[in-house]
Amino acid sequence: MTLQKIQSLADRIRTNVSSVIVGKEEIIDKLVIAIITSGHVLLEDVPGTGKTLLAKALAKSIDCSFKRIQFTPDLLPSDLSGIHFYNQKLSEFEFRPGPLFTNIVLADEINRATPRTQSSLLECMEERQVSIDGTTHLLSRPFLVIATQNPVEQQGTFPLPEAQLDRFLFKVKMGYPSTAEGIAIMKRFMSDNPLDQLTAVASVEEIEEAQRLFTAVAVSEDLLLYMLSIVEATRKHPDAALGASPRSSQALLRACQAYAAVQGRDYVTPDDVKAMAVPVLAHRVSLRSAQRMRPHAAESVMESILQTITVPSDTPLLAKS
Repeated sequence: MTLQKIQSLADRIRTNVSSVIVGKEEIIDKLVIAIITSGHVLLEDVPGTGKTLLAKALAKSIDCSFKRIQFTPDLLPSDLSGIHFYNQKLSEFEFRPGPLFTNIVLADEINRATPRTQSSLLECMEERQVSIDGTTHLLSRPFLVIATQNPVEQQGTFPLPEAQLDRFLFKVKMGYPSTAEGIAIMKRFMSDNPLDQLTAVASVEEIEEAQRLFTAVAVSEDLLLYMLSIVEATRKHPDAALGASPRSSQALLRACQAYAAVQGRDYVTPDDVKAMAVPVLAHRVSLRSAQRMRPHAAESVMESILQTITVPSDTPLLAKS
């Protein structure tokens, strides 16, 4: 597979998902980028905007295993990772894997689980493994967590801690459809659910090869400095109580490389960085209490930072080896 084939792969997945989801092409692209970079996605919006449907459509577009977990306050960590149970026939303990042992996990309403259960996702999201009773179990590859949450309803929910948010490559808000999109949605679902007819258009092997090849996208020294300047600016912004972590600079780099690859380019441009900076970094910035209640406050902080950082030349320069 070449970088051009990554573009073809992304186009097939985007077209397939778009046969179910009306509009939202940019959001679909971000999910494709996430699976290429081995990242995770947090979908946030009010109920009924298509978060779960989007995750299911992506999973059905790839020939891989998929599990959906409905997060509730009484969900236990072992309900996710699995347990050792005593097999009376064999007279020994046997491991029964939980729903995390799959390729794509849909963590529906993740903020309804207790912090104890949420913390059970930290190891698997970062290291692609689960430790149970002193034994480490490797997870399947590729492994992607797509989590959803409702930002409006607060009763019976637990805010995601910063350590959890930092493990999501993107935080994406679905948004309401336009009038034309709303009409198209009603027509598309009038007689049946197009999700039922959806078939896979990409294999696990293609995804794994894309995950290996996208890092060949060249990034100039100037762009590396540009990315780092943006990340460092989040730590100095007056409205930020806690800036983006070093992990976020790596996430921004991978997202920009994959974003360029799905467009058929073998180099990153400043526009790629601008396109990826807000969805990658905004949810990693903790705002001061006076700013938290403002709508889209974190996104506004990131937009203001992008306006103040000097943009390097658009001329593509190969990264130094």
